[in-house]
Amino acid sequence: MQQDTQTSALHDIRLDTLFRLVKASGVNKVLDLGCGSGSFLLKLMADPQFTDVVGLEQSGESLSQARNKLTAALSERPSRLQLVCASYADPQPSLSRFPMAVMIETIEHVPAGRLSAVEHQVFAVLQPGQLLLTTPNSEYNVLYGLRAGEFRDPDHKFEWSRAKFKQWALGVAKRHGYQVQFRGIGEADAELGPPTQLAMFQKR
Repeated sequence: MQQDTQTSALHDIRLDTLFRLVKASGVNKVLDLGCGSGSFLLKLMADPQFTDVVGLEQSGESLSQARNKLTAALSERPSRLQLVCASYADPQPSLSRFPMAVMIETIEHVPAGRLSAVEHQVFAVLQPGQLLLTTPNSEYNVLYGLRAGEFRDPDHKFEWSRAKFKQWALGVAKRHGYQVQFRGIGEADAELGPPTQLAMFQKR
């Protein structure tokens, strides 16, 4: 129960942090890759700054939840929001070159064998001007009472340490012409770091 409460609080902090960063960037077009049930889209739709928003999600169940949550936004004419049932590991050329994209707690659900396909489709094909990507910091898991090798969610295929995440993100940035900066989200432990890690990619 305590972990559930902590996780829920962190979820809210994470969405608030990402929303502030996206809003401060000044963009009005946003692509949410792996939008889930639409929690972040709901925050975007509440702000008139965002005039062209697309949520991409491969889970039909999650997308149905998003549609229910976002009925008002979807019924606007013209609508500022589009929901697409598809995977970001597959080609989506019509969604290329958005000024801003987000991937919030979704990369860790990708099987390791598909990571190279995701990298290619997101960074070589979609090529967003900026991309904000969050993922759990596995080093922090002990503070949730998890054992070594135990993940926060049973659907996670991996969870990275800070060093592993930084290595991956720097490699992606170098291969695809991006700069990347890192920061933490949530209350950080002096030794174990923050519960969530964030990579902020900027196209060179």
